[in-house]
Amino acid sequence: MPSTGPDSRPGQPVAVGLEALLQRAEGLLDRLEPFLPGRSPEPEFKRFVAFRWRRRQSAGQLVPVTHPHRIALRDLKGVDSQAKLIDTNTRQFVEGLPANNVLLTGARGTGKSSLVKAVLNKYASRGLRLIEVEKQDLVDLPEIVELVAPRPERFVVFCDDLSFEADEPGYKALKAILDGSIAATSDNVLVYATSNRRHLMPEYMHENLETKYVDEEVHPGETVEEKISLSERFGLWVSFYPFDQDHYLDIARYWVRQLGVDIEDDDAFRREALQWALSRGSRSGRVAWHFSRDFAGRSLLPATRGSKKAR
Repeated sequence: MPSTGPDSRPGQPVAVGLEALLQRAEGLLDRLEPFLPGRSPEPEFKRFVAFRWRRRQSAGQLVPVTHPHRIALRDLKGVDSQAKLIDTNTRQFVEGLPANNVLLTGARGTGKSSLVKAVLNKYASRGLRLIEVEKQDLVDLPEIVELVAPRPERFVVFCDDLSFEADEPGYKALKAILDGSIAATSDNVLVYATSNRRHLMPEYMHENLETKYVDEEVHPGETVEEKISLSERFGLWVSFYPFDQDHYLDIARYWVRQLGVDIEDDDAFRREALQWALSRGSRSGRVAWHFSRDFAGRSLLPATRGSKKAR
């Protein structure tokens, strides 16, 4: 017969079981908490001008670049016409006027990414900000656009050295953001992308076999049309070409002087610069910059050694 005394509490077993269950659930949450994504800090858009999109613990956030590349437009040689196009488009964008997404394509090392950094430095004081996004994170573009849309600043989403293989998820995400999603892209966001490929994807000889000729008109096959469709979504195409010998030497001379070295024997300098380019198989601005650093460092080294000995 069950007890009916004052200490008897028919609901006690249920209460004890519920309390034990809650304690176990609380302990489980304590163990899981380190693995759960935390609240991302608010990006400091007034303090920093450049950011990288990074995914951490399955959550994306904007990470500020504390030491951005401070290159100026005047430092870029041999790309005057390209610089004018990018500068004009960016100025329109900063002033709230219609502007285009930009695809910069062509020879490697000719200043494509440097030009984007240069216009950032020029217009940062007027509210321009840059967000660098890696190819594998392009699927997060809608999230990035939604994050910055309410801001008063103007944002360039920068994709450097971009190229795709077939069926990569970032390919479709970029197409949708540029033109093709049911949602309109925020008017304070543009995409600037650089690539060595005009159409951002590899092109194969067998794809030309799909081309048809109808009444003397050329109709590319579906594979080619699909590859062209992405690059066509960029409103402005800017092409870069390999430098000739004179341009390469001019760039090398410019940077050597910028690094504080006077060229005493121009013939010897010219021979060294051309040999350097020959060993690299390229006469690009990047190769000229690398040679200039080597030449300036070797030229300044004896003076540095002398000052140390004097101490």
